[in-house]
Amino acid sequence: MTDGRRRVRVVPKGPILVEGPVDVQRPDGSVLHCDRFQVAVCACGFSATPPLCDASHRRRRPRKPTGTAEAANGD
Repeated sequence: MTDGRRRVRVVPKGPILVEGPVDVQRPDGSVLHCDRFQVAVCACGFSATPPLCDASHRRRRPRKPTGTAEAANGD
């Protein structure tokens, strides 16, 4: 028997994993019903299927640190 708690795991440089089933409320107030055993919620903001993760974080290029010679030269 469970106590009704859901496990949430934040993946470094990845999504937020939530034990399902779960309802996800979108910014416009609509609700997405997810019946899967685990739901990946986008944390990078690049997903084409928000609020769910579509693995876009894997295709992102790492940014160069600001203040470097390359950044100053526009390289």
